[in-house]
Amino acid sequence: MPNPGEPIDDMITKTPDWRGATLAKLRKIIHDADPEITEEVKWRRPSNPMGVAVWEHNGIVGFGGILKERVRLTLVAGASLPDPQKLFNAMLNGKSRAIDIYEGDKLDETALKALVRSGVEHNLAKVKPAKARKR
Repeated sequence: MPNPGEPIDDMITKTPDWRGATLAKLRKIIHDADPEITEEVKWRRPSNPMGVAVWEHNGIVGFGGILKERVRLTLVAGASLPDPQKLFNAMLNGKSRAIDIYEGDKLDETALKALVRSGVEHNLAKVKPAKARKR
């Protein structure tokens, strides 16, 4: 059975500069925040043949991309998530919110884990409870 995370490994390997290392660090933080989160690469296209790393738990929690001068982590429900440390710094007008990370930026791992956990909780809250069985 193929490992869905292998294409993310490839993205990191094929970007041997600070951006690949940053995506690897984000990936670890995300998995530390929610060990049950799954990952795969989606949305490959000619302009981005490597695609985008996507993390899911009961729906998409977030996705990460390696861009020309930065690494972007987008949380799909970002507008609904508490962000007391003000990590979101991009895509501030829609439902999603993003964190653009530039070379030399320091990650607030604790705050990032809290955001990821909030994203997972947001997805889990959308799950409809099973109807009680009638006797």
